[in-house]
Amino acid sequence: MKNHFKVFLSALLLICITDLVQAQRLFTRSANVSFDATTNSSLEVVDAKTNTGTLVIDVPTGQVEAAVLMKSLLFEKALMQEHFNENYIESSKYPKGVFKGKLDDATKVDFTKDGSYKANVSGDLTMHGVTKKVSAPVTFTVKGGKVAAHTDFAVVLKDFNIDIPSVVSDKVAKEAKISFGGDLEELKK
Repeated sequence: MKNHFKVFLSALLLICITDLVQAQRLFTRSANVSFDATTNSSLEVVDAKTNTGTLVIDVPTGQVEAAVLMKSLLFEKALMQEHFNENYIESSKYPKGVFKGKLDDATKVDFTKDGSYKANVSGDLTMHGVTKKVSAPVTFTVKGGKVAAHTDFAVVLKDFNIDIPSVVSDKVAKEAKISFGGDLEELKK
């Protein structure tokens, strides 16, 4: 009888630990992502959006990974989208934009308590086959056990070997504003 109780207790402990570990990863497959390279002098908006970005945060370590399929970014004008995918980003050759990094000050965020928390994330952004260090502020909003994350940052297109032809240099900014955010949920295995 003692052995059965020990086995039961061990199994119960293992289930509790497994649930605790799983609950410490937050994710979304529906992050809102925007890429805005509109210049002040342009009459046209050079802005693309998608709601299919992915984001995973390992809460105990502060590790963060985010990705977006470049072809999922949609522009208002089909020709602009075609140029973006074929000439600038070369989506067939470089299908994803990926960020891998870490929350620099993860202890500032209490994912279990309602509130708004500011932190910083830094790591490597890979886009168009080029990897560069980036750092950006992130706002986490916790409400009723639900967590949302949002960040805005800018990238210099030339740093990622994205050349803007002089014929459209007054319409396409040299620096793109990127916005990334969404509601997160616990990652269950």
